Amino acid sequence: MILHLTGAVLTAVGSRPEAWVDDGRMAWSGPAGPPDVELDGVVLPGLVDVHCHVGLGERGEVARETAEAQALADRDTGVLLIRDAGVPSDTRWIDDRPDLPRIIRAGRHLARPRRYLPGFAEELDDVAALPEAMARNARAGDGWVKLVADWIDRSEGADSRVRPLWPADVLADGVAAAHAAGARVTAHAFSHEAIDPLLEAGIDCIEHGTGMDADQIAEAARRGIPVTPTMIQVDNFAEFAAAGGRRYPRYAEQMLAMWERRDVQLRAFHEAGIQLLPGSDAGGTIPHGSLPDELARWVTGGIPATDVVALATWRAREYLGAGTLGEGEPADLVVYDEDPRGDITVLSRPRAVVLRGALHSGRALTG
Repeated sequence: MILHLTGAVLTAVGSRPEAWVDDGRMAWSGPAGPPDVELDGVVLPGLVDVHCHVGLGERGEVARETAEAQALADRDTGVLLIRDAGVPSDTRWIDDRPDLPRIIRAGRHLARPRRYLPGFAEELDDVAALPEAMARNARAGDGWVKLVADWIDRSEGADSRVRPLWPADVLADGVAAAHAAGARVTAHAFSHEAIDPLLEAGIDCIEHGTGMDADQIAEAARRGIPVTPTMIQVDNFAEFAAAGGRRYPRYAEQMLAMWERRDVQLRAFHEAGIQLLPGSDAGGTIPHGSLPDELARWVTGGIPATDVVALATWRAREYLGAGTLGEGEPADLVVYDEDPRGDITVLSRPRAVVLRGALHSGRALTG
């Protein structure tokens, strides 16, 4: 299929008034013969969701049919590249489906027994087994490993709160083992106490980062460590606090404090120069197809829409080593009637979604 794109084709290096898609790839000059489809509007590289769980439900692994529906829901909102942030199921079959988003896998979450959500993680009884498990996941994944760095420790009764799961030396050995196997490591981290050991271990990315203080934010910025703020998930922290407050008052106090400063925290990340990575945390309790809501939440939290669009498209793609609509690169793109840099809610209304050069969804198909 040959597509002709007109209007404003936005790439990492600027805007062009037109482009073509030929044999699934971008071209700046028209191929021989008329195009099969004309698409006019504002064209962006496909959105990226770096914290998405295709193949995961509220109770863990889901059937293939459910995982397919999850992936389609993400695709139809313009998410064409996903870094899975830990799933218990094998999703390699998605690679054989050209109509489903590209996925970069991080393997299964690594956690401790009863220190994460049931059915989600590989639970290690022996903390000393962490380095070997991280190396194994690195070899099995697509260049990423997902670590659960902290969770509530209910064994402390009323004093229970979110605490780190791993001794600092074991954590450092685990990150080193993943690096030696050619993978980067990202970590779930809510608490302040989990961050320093992660930074010292050489972590590559931080999920949530709700407990980071000014010094930790500055150090992450200095090291070039991005953060995935997952704001629509963090917005639930007040509910988490209320649910656990009677039995675990210190946990409730901790979660509520992070909820109250969540917008200040988001702006602090951005102002420090940390690269914000777009992540919906879909799977579990967050529905798939929620990334446009997450990005709109960044804007209400104080991040300019122009920055949000860049972070969710070419900057995230460059970070993951994916194409950004350059000449000859894969034609994974979304067309909008208006420029979302002026109104971020435009991202929830794609005119057309093109994946691997094929038109799959959007109003261009449905009218």
